[in-house]
Amino acid sequence: MEQIQHKYIDIRGVQLHIAEIGTGPSMVVFLHGFPEIWYSWRHQMIAVAKAGFRAIAPDLRGYGLSEKLPQLEKASYGDFVEDTLAILNSFQISKAFLIGKDFGAWPVYLFAVLHPERVSGVVTLGVPFLPPRPHLFDDFPEGFYILRWKVLSFSFSSSLSVANITTGGAETIQEPGRAEADFGRFDVKTVLRNIYILFSSSELPVAEEDKEIMDLVHPSTSLPPWFTDDDLATYATLYEKSGFSTPMQVPYRTLHKEVTITNPKVEVPTLLIMGGKDYILKFPGIEDYITSGKVKEYVPDLEIVFLPEGTHFIQEQFPDQVNQLIVTFLHNHT
Repeated sequence: MEQIQHKYIDIRGVQLHIAEIGTGPSMVVFLHGFPEIWYSWRHQMIAVAKAGFRAIAPDLRGYGLSEKLPQLEKASYGDFVEDTLAILNSFQISKAFLIGKDFGAWPVYLFAVLHPERVSGVVTLGVPFLPPRPHLFDDFPEGFYILRWKVLSFSFSSSLSVANITTGGAETIQEPGRAEADFGRFDVKTVLRNIYILFSSSELPVAEEDKEIMDLVHPSTSLPPWFTDDDLATYATLYEKSGFSTPMQVPYRTLHKEVTITNPKVEVPTLLIMGGKDYILKFPGIEDYITSGKVKEYVPDLEIVFLPEGTHFIQEQFPDQVNQLIVTFLHNHT
């Protein structure tokens, strides 16, 4: 890990933290998801650098060590797309490989659609390309985590004893969002621990009507065996700086925003790596959309690889296998 270097660069008025390794002529840009950060790509960055590529991984704006957005309510996926373009320009890179995980896959796909001339190839983990459509989550139960985290205002009864909130008898407490109220009952490390445990399951995180998402994890539940206490401490340190306000805004509270794309096709070479036990496959219609080949209507030059025992954090769970897939793809399209 010592060989990974860190710097800050001014990108569109915000100081972004950038992790960097390698000196090869070809650039690979890694975009993380939630609850991740640049650190989630540590294994892959080292592997591609050893294979002769230059790797950079930003903390997305508002995440980790990067500055928060000045107007959070206006934030959207478009910011991450424009930031990626500005990063390439800052490094004077005309063309790069883009790798995205979880919601980080979406700005990667959008960038490839909007700026194909700047993309050598795309690798995504856990999320296939989906053409924008309204009411994406209409078929999910009310307690589904994405629907809960999209809630902009929420009232907790004072009897729930939310940490850091002053109550006044039986009055109602107005919170910025349901997720913030849920998370606010715990320290940052516990929130991240619970989300890692939840997202490592093969089941959709769905809470009962009178429960919150954090209530789905019992305090005695162990971390996944591939995720150490040191890893958790690293994530917690980074999220203690940034908090969870940006992650709740982007992606969760901007999912409803309409994205207008005239021709929603990813024409560049693309590799999709999926875990066979990723809970994303429980989204209605997703597994069939991938395995039937319908996704190739939108991503014609697509290779799909399933790792049967893989979960949502496949790049941390099986780093050697994922590294080999990525490095092979990079060499094949360089």
